[in-house]
Amino acid sequence: MKRTLILLNLGTLLLSTLAVAGGEPTTGIQTAGPRSSYFKDGEIHITVLGQPETKAVTTGHWDFKPSWSITGDMLVFFRRLKDDPEVNNWITTMCIINTDGTGFHQLSDGTFTDFNPTWTRDGTNTPVWNRKVPGKVSYYIMASKVGGKPGEEIALTDKSYHSWVHSAVRDGRLFVSSTPPKLGRGYYLMTPKPGAEPTFERVKCELAPKGILDRISVSPSETKICFEYQTGFKYEFPGRTLYVADFDVKQRTITNLKPFANAEAKRVWFAYPRWVKDESAIVYHAGGKLFLYTLADGSTKQVSTDDKADYRYPHGEATPN
Repeated sequence: MKRTLILLNLGTLLLSTLAVAGGEPTTGIQTAGPRSSYFKDGEIHITVLGQPETKAVTTGHWDFKPSWSITGDMLVFFRRLKDDPEVNNWITTMCIINTDGTGFHQLSDGTFTDFNPTWTRDGTNTPVWNRKVPGKVSYYIMASKVGGKPGEEIALTDKSYHSWVHSAVRDGRLFVSSTPPKLGRGYYLMTPKPGAEPTFERVKCELAPKGILDRISVSPSETKICFEYQTGFKYEFPGRTLYVADFDVKQRTITNLKPFANAEAKRVWFAYPRWVKDESAIVYHAGGKLFLYTLADGSTKQVSTDDKADYRYPHGEATPN
């Protein structure tokens, strides 16, 4: 399965926004709220959503897609070392840093295309991510450990078929999209078995046969899920709709689907819906800004404060993808 990642120079897509943020977002900035990590102009910040930034956690590099450990004290992210117009040709390194800015270390040696990390939720704080198969637009899943060194990471899936980790559940399974032999394309709860073939259990969703579910995030209680969706199977990132739904981890079903942002499929980059710590809201980016959707009343507020900056990849406190 080919996965074409978005060209991050969106140019005209980061245009005027945002009445585009799905529903009728207010333009006022809220003054209090949950904490989130996120990308702002290539740096990683941690801020109470709706408050102006202070000191960045990382500076001087291009750092992407932070994911916050369930223990609340670490971020895993990737650092771009080599740019390319085709994102699949980037060269990156996977990194961990403490949320106070100390303890930085690399998990990979900077010779691979390593993307979109998250953490296990089983108490081991295992960082997992996606690595490109050399010469193909296909990925396999890697794992390391806190304090791990480049070369110590291990593969959790085989290079012969595509796999991409999105999220995780507390019993140690990973929520993945994959094309395992004999099972075919789909969404699975995968049980890793280092050194052996993992076990895949299919997750059912009425949208899965019709298009792509992406950037999937299981809620802390494992009773809800949010994700990006596009009709059809040719990857097109602008114009996706963001959904929230019920999730039954035992039955492996996604039901009661509700679009909460960009139901009209406007050609703007709506992406990275992520839960906040108390599960009351979902933070996401759209058109270079951050927004917070509150489940209780269905309201949406802009929570980024610098309209001249490019905000992306929000991630709630102590809430792995």
